[in-house]
Amino acid sequence: MRGNNVKIRLLIGLAIVAFAFFKKCTNRETNQYTGRTQTINMTVEKEIAIGFQNRNAMASEYGGLYPDPGAQARVDMIGAKLVNMSMAKESGYKFEFHLLADNRSINAFALPGGQIFITNALYSKLDDAQLAGVLGHEIGHVLGRHSAERIAESDFWQTLTAGASVGADLGNLVGGIGQNKLLKNGRQDEIESDKLGVELMMYANYNPEAMIEVMQILKAAAGPNRTPEFQSTHPDPDNRIEKIKEVIASHR
Repeated sequence: MRGNNVKIRLLIGLAIVAFAFFKKCTNRETNQYTGRTQTINMTVEKEIAIGFQNRNAMASEYGGLYPDPGAQARVDMIGAKLVNMSMAKESGYKFEFHLLADNRSINAFALPGGQIFITNALYSKLDDAQLAGVLGHEIGHVLGRHSAERIAESDFWQTLTAGASVGADLGNLVGGIGQNKLLKNGRQDEIESDKLGVELMMYANYNPEAMIEVMQILKAAAGPNRTPEFQSTHPDPDNRIEKIKEVIASHR
């Protein structure tokens, strides 16, 4: 009887695992801005909806919006220039730029669909070209559909982990492999977004060398005890600088 139960669990587990791989294979598509094939399980419209639904909650986590209309107007102007003078304009995404009140966290990030945020702590360190570099990088995340890809990858590993747990009590092992996979892809996303950011800066007539200056600002802000690259979702700023230089050189 026990043997039959084990066989049934194994068959169910294998079926779940097979479904996970089938679903992943049927959700593969090539990104027109990066040329990379990704697993995506949602439409652009769904990404936009997710961004709109979460933008207010995300802003509140950073103390709300920065109460300076002039500073926000500067962010809007540079963001709009990057979008309107590049392929981002025809992407279908609804880009909005938000300056956050947080004066301590050196940070910028994007939600799916075009909601882009920068903290005042980082904003206050940047000239116009450097700000364009930061916003261009975040637009790159949107065009690269990185959030949508992470969601799809997460769904895949959750299903795979469920199958492994049912079939052979290997859920923790598979789940750990999945986390490492997501970590690796996160670094790739940053390099990809740096490349797109440089291209967006060039379209909008900003000096792309300012992206290198942004990396130097981030490196200085992190200090000498920054997390080693292999433990972080972000590549080391020095490595990113080398990649950025290669992108700039390839366009000249």
